[in-house]
Amino acid sequence: LQRYEGASTIFGPHTLSAYIHKYRGLARAIAQDRVSALPSGPSPPFYEKLFSLLSAAPFDGKPVNSSFGDVLQQGDVVSVTFVAGNPRHSGDMRDKTFVTVEIHDNRTDTWEVVHTDASWDTRFHWLKGSNRQSNVTVDWHISPLATSGSYRIRHFGHYKQLKGLRPVIMAYEGTSDVFRVAASFYYQ
Repeated sequence: LQRYEGASTIFGPHTLSAYIHKYRGLARAIAQDRVSALPSGPSPPFYEKLFSLLSAAPFDGKPVNSSFGDVLQQGDVVSVTFVAGNPRHSGDMRDKTFVTVEIHDNRTDTWEVVHTDASWDTRFHWLKGSNRQSNVTVDWHISPLATSGSYRIRHFGHYKQLKGLRPVIMAYEGTSDVFRVAASFYYQ
């Protein structure tokens, strides 16, 4: 039957019962400190045969005399706008990020990541424009307790272009100007 579970989960109408059974076993293993002894379990059936109803994203365009990742706008509110490709061209983003907020470590002369797009303090806005050109705006809402120092915002992505007669996906990255964050007068 194509009820909710049958149509919306890959395991069918008995998904909830299966999850309850597995979570009871997991809870028992956690309580008895035997998690490492648990088997990994089967992969979802027919995973290779799943399909998407979304059509392929079109090729990406960019303004004349610019490159993907170029900064278009920076503001006092730590808002940076980049020339961007469609985020759908970045594929599997597990263990990756579209955004980093980095602080400069003067002792080692390196940049340390303090936030990614998974942080509550960052926002990632993709705006599809005309002529297949799009922008990404990254906002960082600075906590009053943020460490004083020199920061930058970086954006990572992929764009699709036509090379010969073949679509090719290319990686790009962009980096904002360095800006300074100072301790708040009220939170010292």
